[in-house]
Amino acid sequence: MGDRVLDARMETILTDHGLPALLLLSFLASTLIPLGSEWLLAVLLLKGFDPLPAVAVATLGNTLGALTTYAIGLWGGPLLIRRVLRIDEASRQKAERVYARFGIWSLLFSWLPVIGDPLCLAGGVLRVGIRRFLLVVALGKLARYAAVAVMVLEGGKLMA
Repeated sequence: MGDRVLDARMETILTDHGLPALLLLSFLASTLIPLGSEWLLAVLLLKGFDPLPAVAVATLGNTLGALTTYAIGLWGGPLLIRRVLRIDEASRQKAERVYARFGIWSLLFSWLPVIGDPLCLAGGVLRVGIRRFLLVVALGKLARYAAVAVMVLEGGKLMA
């Protein structure tokens, strides 16, 4: 029973703060903490939040988080990469191989678990232009959040 009460309180806190909570969670999910933000987007949409601002806020937060990882790749050292981002050598090398194969377009997949953060890091390490980085990363993240929103809203119609 205690877990249900805690879960209900957490949901209430997050939905009461709606878009700011989504911005923060989306940012954190794309940086240091292994979180997901899609669930909060889904909850907000099911609670009646307007999908366009919700998707825009989630995309903005997640893109800003990716930009943080890019900056660490650009200016950070090995200590930040290992300690702060917790990206091991194997993950970094895998991301760099993917980047070498697909170039800037690999950043469309920066939202993927495990490889997404190392891809953003590789973008910084490899000195990808910031405008190109932001455009491609934001497009990938927008596509993901838009797909989540469509699935939630269409699924909600099926359940009604």
